[in-house]
Amino acid sequence: MQVLIVESSRDLGWLWKRHIERMGHEVSLAQGQAEAIAFLHDRSFQVIILDVVLEEGSAFAVSDFASYRRPAARVIFVTNTSFFSDGSIFSLASNACAFLQSETPPEDLAAMVEYHGKARR
Repeated sequence: MQVLIVESSRDLGWLWKRHIERMGHEVSLAQGQAEAIAFLHDRSFQVIILDVVLEEGSAFAVSDFASYRRPAARVIFVTNTSFFSDGSIFSLASNACAFLQSETPPEDLAAMVEYHGKARR
């Protein structure tokens, strides 16, 4: 399974990356919109982990581009804010499959990736 992580915090992104790789998946890590779009141009991903608040660019631009370029990819949105805690993110991003807090244990996030990635095969 191919997984794309789009996370501004390099340390947090690497933590998630290592946990998902331990499950046998290939993981690419982008820190912002431009880097994520470049990955989406070149590779097919089953799951995208996308921080709602990026330091560079817009998470919704990445999600929109992914829905156009890689329509089968499912997006797990993560955040460390209370934005979208009402579930409205699911009406804003048609490819959203989950919404988690950034503090979610990495093993739980990896299990979500496994579940949603298998559901798309």
